[in-house]
Amino acid sequence: MKALWAGDDAPTSARKILQNAVSGLRGALAPPPGAGQDAASLLTRAPGYMLRVDPEQIDLYHFYQQVEAGRTRLAAGSPEAAAQLLRDALGLWRGPALADLVETGISWPELVGVRNARLDAMEDYFEAELACGRHHAVLSELETLVEAETMRERSCGQLMLALYRCGRQADALTVYGRVRAALVEDLGLEPGRDLQTLQHAILTHDPGLTLTEPPAGDAYVIGSRGERTPPVPERVPVRRGPAAPERKPVSAVIVRTQLRSEACDLEPGDVDGLLEEVAAIIREKFEWFGGTAAASIGSVSLALFGVHGDSGDDAERAVRAALAIRDGLGSLVGPLGLRGLDISAAVTTGEAIVRYQGVDQPDLPPLVSGALLDECQSLLAVTAPGEIRVCASTRRATEPVIGYDEDGSPKGGWQVLGAGQGCARLHAIPMVDRESELEVLRVLLERARRRATPHLVTVMGEPGIGKSRFLLEFERRFATPDTAQVQFLVCQRQFAGMGSVAAVQSEILSTYCGITPDDDGVVAVAKLSSAVRRLVGGDEAAAWLVSRLRPLVAGSGPAGDTVAPDDIVLAWRRLLAEIALDRPLVLILDDLHRADDALLDVVEDLAEFAGPVPLLVVAAARPELIRRRPEWGGGKRHVTTITLDPLSDDAVDRLLELLSSAQDEAKGPTRRFWSALLDRAGQEPGDRRRYVRSLLHLDPPRSVPA
Repeated sequence: MKALWAGDDAPTSARKILQNAVSGLRGALAPPPGAGQDAASLLTRAPGYMLRVDPEQIDLYHFYQQVEAGRTRLAAGSPEAAAQLLRDALGLWRGPALADLVETGISWPELVGVRNARLDAMEDYFEAELACGRHHAVLSELETLVEAETMRERSCGQLMLALYRCGRQADALTVYGRVRAALVEDLGLEPGRDLQTLQHAILTHDPGLTLTEPPAGDAYVIGSRGERTPPVPERVPVRRGPAAPERKPVSAVIVRTQLRSEACDLEPGDVDGLLEEVAAIIREKFEWFGGTAAASIGSVSLALFGVHGDSGDDAERAVRAALAIRDGLGSLVGPLGLRGLDISAAVTTGEAIVRYQGVDQPDLPPLVSGALLDECQSLLAVTAPGEIRVCASTRRATEPVIGYDEDGSPKGGWQVLGAGQGCARLHAIPMVDRESELEVLRVLLERARRRATPHLVTVMGEPGIGKSRFLLEFERRFATPDTAQVQFLVCQRQFAGMGSVAAVQSEILSTYCGITPDDDGVVAVAKLSSAVRRLVGGDEAAAWLVSRLRPLVAGSGPAGDTVAPDDIVLAWRRLLAEIALDRPLVLILDDLHRADDALLDVVEDLAEFAGPVPLLVVAAARPELIRRRPEWGGGKRHVTTITLDPLSDDAVDRLLELLSSAQDEAKGPTRRFWSALLDRAGQEPGDRRRYVRSLLHLDPPRSVPA
């Protein structure tokens, strides 16, 4: 009766009502004349009633039997038979068990076990289907299950595998990001080892994720009504041998990353984490500039440009990719501190022997051999850390777009100085299609100035959409030499691994105090002390700040004098407030999605705990930041997110018109540069837009053009 009437709601005739209902149920269950002893019956058993029925008449019993049989076949290596048994078992369900009672608020512990048994069976079924190569067929069901059961790691892993086999690698990694965010946020746990291993395999394109042969047995597809139809042959990829080699013109880039001596005392895990992040950045840069990441062995990475068709600017894109990698990784922040990596690169252009590994395996890089790679390796051997050297053919193909040192030789190659004088002018051309976003920043800056209120702005956008260029334009417009206006402090470094907080604090502090890499500890502390005393009136307060900030500019202090990390953060935050009170301050950080959680906490809290000061923090990031930190900025005061949309074709066409105008107005070498630039863009509208978009992805110089 307690299940039917809660508390005091039961009527006085409740027992009689229940007995009448049981009597009616017994009549409904009464066997027809001539029926055997297997008919169901309702018996009176203290403290209530018991339904006795042959197990063969219960769907749940059949379900358990078929699931166990399916699991046995799956373990025996017969996924086709297992899939059929598991599909039949799941077909017995018509919705949640006892759904009508659950809707009334009744919750029995036994129902939880039944529900989990069904979910386990569904995952077994998906495993069998994936083993049969039918990832397309189960993709929709998997997405539905994972959407409803976010924290079931097994089904999340199955969805990741299905997406990967469907050619949707990015979506597969997004699933991992979602489940990780849910686990960390709700339980404080990282995903299990199996899911982490799968994510790593997807990132590295592990061949083991791809089926190499069709499953044994008679394959068929189960339709929504249980009908069987032959499978689509393309759903089961079969690996074929490499295609016949062909000789074609390509450009090769070899990048070498070297750890400096500061890495000697690091933990192996810290070094491995940094190198993994470095490899991801290198691969990302190669792919953005249209290259193919062909191989990575230790600290050496190889990319090829032109293996999938000569576009006429392969050599230029190869050199610009090397520049972007050197300039980005040269400022990498990680467990090694500010100066932990040396980057060198070599670029060669010529003919090579290319073997493609099959049209049915487009994700596999081509195999390349020939004297071109030997020349590239020889050139890299004479390239000093921080340098990029190219062969004679590469130099001829890229002048005058790329600037070179004139003192070169065919044997030692030519050292790349930069992207040519004209590229600096390219960044000075007015932006298009970004005026409304810049106006939002201007209003927020003015608000921070007038109300002495700190504000955090996150500029969100996909890779290559122009976030760095947008930040540079904002700085160019509002960073004036007038001391009565705004001062900018820019963090130019990318982030990787742990240790980002101290590294970023050190760079910003050094920039403000005028500390250079050549300054020793004594000089650095003297400059820090001088800058602090200009800002802080009391000697005691200034001394406290200098003592807490000293490790950021001069390493460890006197023997036994250690500063707690929390004290450093507190002092750094107070110094920023003092700087902002002296003159309104804009703090700019790029690529914040690469920062570790500790740095994200510091940045997110600046607008909350800086106090009533005119401080504007502008951070650019990719959507990965939201996937890692879904709560980023949520529910906090003085926090804004600006999303940059891709430039429209009309906007790119307007930019091309500006380039043409610059060509007409320029003279001498500058005119020749613009002419060469537009010639390389070609005549086809699509090619011209692609070329201009790739130019905008160049990491802009931090010196703001006049």
